[in-house]
Amino acid sequence: MGENEMTSPIFSATRSSASSLRPEEELDLPLFDLETVANATNNFSFANKIGEGGFGIVYKGELSTGHEIAVKRLSQDSGQGLQELKNEVILIAKLQHRNLVRLLGCCIQREVTMLIYEYMPNKSLDSFIFNQTRGTSLDWRKRFDIIVGIARGLLYLHRDSRLRIIHRDLKASNILLDGEMNPKISDFGIARTFGRDQIEANTKRVIGTYGYMSPEYAIDGLFSVKSDVFSFGVLVLEIVSGKKNRGFYHPDHDLNLLGHAWKLWNEGNPLELVDAFNEGPVPEFEALKCIQVGLLCVQKRPDDRPTMPTVLLMLDSESAVLPKPKEPGFYTERFLSETNSSSSIVKKSSTLNDSSAQFVVDSFYQLISSLSRLCQIKSENNIELSPLDPKY
Repeated sequence: MGENEMTSPIFSATRSSASSLRPEEELDLPLFDLETVANATNNFSFANKIGEGGFGIVYKGELSTGHEIAVKRLSQDSGQGLQELKNEVILIAKLQHRNLVRLLGCCIQREVTMLIYEYMPNKSLDSFIFNQTRGTSLDWRKRFDIIVGIARGLLYLHRDSRLRIIHRDLKASNILLDGEMNPKISDFGIARTFGRDQIEANTKRVIGTYGYMSPEYAIDGLFSVKSDVFSFGVLVLEIVSGKKNRGFYHPDHDLNLLGHAWKLWNEGNPLELVDAFNEGPVPEFEALKCIQVGLLCVQKRPDDRPTMPTVLLMLDSESAVLPKPKEPGFYTERFLSETNSSSSIVKKSSTLNDSSAQFVVDSFYQLISSLSRLCQIKSENNIELSPLDPKY
């Protein structure tokens, strides 16, 4: 956004309006007026709708300057969404990195609250890697570059930004792609900041997406940079394979994608994991490295997972000797038929794609119960879950 735009009528709202989002400190963030946003989105028409979630609806818009934008409009009856939107504004307003989605401003007017982002013409990563038709446009080089780009964005959050940030909901639908297929991490609604010396934190209100959450976070509410690393590892294996971890099916076993990748690794056939619809040559050394990095990131114990600086070193180096991965966490799908009527599940949704969200129908309590029987682990956390990513 150029300097001339910053002084245009688009930003006619006073900066003090931001106090409803952060009373203790003014936000250094441009404010759009409602009329401008309404005009940009053709009065929030259905034709401009590009996504929907628990927070509300996302619209595509075009400013009078010709700049395309994405508008996240908060649903008025979403109390949880308001808190997450506040969190997102506070965090992302301070972040600048080529692999993070850019927040252009916000609109707080007439009981309407919206965030305005740069528009990502290729939408989200899941709409490519989980779609056989669109997936063919992602050759190996693009997939590898996307993996490295996500790693760089996550490293910035964990180490190099003004704040040390744990994303907590890294997944394919939260990776947006610009016109050149550069990945940008989005949706900071449930992200948390850490002090420089803080190693981990815990919560009784676990929020995330089933299939991407680390064992220690899903079961005990413990989160750290290593829980983000676990989610990144799931993403790497999904990008390499073109398959979802959650809901993965194989006729010969009941393993999920992590378990399947581990099985192939142990059998000496890891390259069978590579997406069959991937067009063009696939450098074996690079593919093996990505699979190994993915498996290292999804290790059961947080201490066995690499940090993001180490991950990038592994990805960038042609001579680094990588550790041998151990058994991953959450590598199989097991559910009990009975459910606990006292368990409460609140679903969190946040997608930026052309498909409506398909909500989770499996009770997370079933997962906890089965793991408790298998591992003698007990949890008294209240659990909240994101929905499954949409199928295409």
